[in-house]
Amino acid sequence: MTGTTRIPVAEITGFKGMLIKRFAKKTLGQLPTSIGVYWHHQKVLMDMAAVGGKVKKWDACDEQLKSFAHMAVASRVGCTWCLDFNYFEAHNQDLDMVKAREIPRWRESDVFSPLEREVLAYAEAMTEVEPTVTDEMVASLRAALGDAAVIELTAVVAFANFTTRANVALGIESDGFAAACGLAPMAQPTTPRVVLGS
Repeated sequence: MTGTTRIPVAEITGFKGMLIKRFAKKTLGQLPTSIGVYWHHQKVLMDMAAVGGKVKKWDACDEQLKSFAHMAVASRVGCTWCLDFNYFEAHNQDLDMVKAREIPRWRESDVFSPLEREVLAYAEAMTEVEPTVTDEMVASLRAALGDAAVIELTAVVAFANFTTRANVALGIESDGFAAACGLAPMAQPTTPRVVLGS
């Protein structure tokens, strides 16, 4: 992590804390900084984790499309933790790592299919301070994916906005999951990122 969180990392204690630390180290190799920050309000931490667990079980939309959409939100909002973690997760799920690496510069990259570009544009349009989703975007995605998948994709993007914006507000930055796996650094856009709301 390169910065300091806006709320200091709490000491994770007790039986529940021991279980969380053990699980995190087993599945991630380390205890994420975010858990220490959210430990100040354990109900929020556990409820967010529970919702995240339910989101992972949805299966009407392709996992790669959902992963890329979440990463597009993280890139747009500037959540280095979410971008790093989802890149790491894409590796663990055997998704297309060439494409995952290019998410921050997807508009400039030539590796994405037309459908993937539509999904990434939709994720960004939902992420704007005032969403810019159009009837045409939804109609095109409905034709390509079906209604259930579009609803799932929409909910995944909304959840990504929920988590990425919370992490950015709390100053939670990358824990270096991808680097620990030896993954190539994420591509950087050649055009500067526009700060939302400015």
